[in-house]
Amino acid sequence: MDNENEILLERLNTLRQEHRDLDAAVAALESSGSTDMLQIKRLKKRKLQLKDEIRHLADTILPDIIA
Repeated sequence: MDNENEILLERLNTLRQEHRDLDAAVAALESSGSTDMLQIKRLKKRKLQLKDEIRHLADTILPDIIA
């Protein structure tokens, strides 16, 4: 069980890093005045997918405990 949590934590960290990288990429495109709105839209959509996956993994690792 402990090994499984380590694997999930590693995956979670990887997803969080990818999310940060995409955030930086979107910011760079927007600040550069890029007119490639389709590319920006795709990056933002991927960020949302990552956010959902991050939330799901985080809940799996540390489920809410109702007191």
